[in-house]
Amino acid sequence: MSVIARVFEEAGLTTTSIALIREHAEKVKPPRALFVPFPYGYPLGKPNDPEFQHRVIGAALDLLRAPEGPVLEDFPDEAGPSAILQASMVKTSQDPIKEDAANEVTALRPFYERWIEDGNGRTSVGRSGIPQRRFRGMVRFMQSYASGQETDMKERPEDLPLPQFMRHCVDDLKAFCYEARMVQRPDISEPELQTWFWGETATGRLVADIAQHMNDTGDERLQNVARGIAR
Repeated sequence: MSVIARVFEEAGLTTTSIALIREHAEKVKPPRALFVPFPYGYPLGKPNDPEFQHRVIGAALDLLRAPEGPVLEDFPDEAGPSAILQASMVKTSQDPIKEDAANEVTALRPFYERWIEDGNGRTSVGRSGIPQRRFRGMVRFMQSYASGQETDMKERPEDLPLPQFMRHCVDDLKAFCYEARMVQRPDISEPELQTWFWGETATGRLVADIAQHMNDTGDERLQNVARGIAR
């Protein structure tokens, strides 16, 4: 959207846009953009809440009043990254198997492997470079990071900062869970999939814990990464 906005502006059309990834908007520099810390697929925020969504639209349109650009502003809301979905997080079980993300990954593995088989090897998993059969170890690494421990994995390239590698691990783990769940529930909708992940899984809580740890450091670079992973 940021690139398209620049093209339209060059053609004489005034634009404003909503950005879900702040880093992209900072690099592309669209004429006017409103960064919103919402989950992917939810550019207007809370579903079925027209009042809130009108606030988002109004904030984006307000940028048209800026005398010149590029303009990049944050949506003026108290909600942090992914608060829309994470606010509904509750522990749904006292079963230690279901409460541990590593055990959860093991339980989902047969469904993920069926996804691979049915899709002739097609998958969104692979950014981290860690084979899915080693995801239990990846989860332990992520749990250590979330608790503030110094930790690392041998698969991390030397030139890739740990926070960015963590983002790749989160992307792989989320894709793994989503694809496994879509085998379990072929008719599941995208909102239902998101609600399941963030509200009913130990893996979703782990990702939220990682983002919270990054936010708590007060480091702006880590907070930018947190915005990307916890949604």
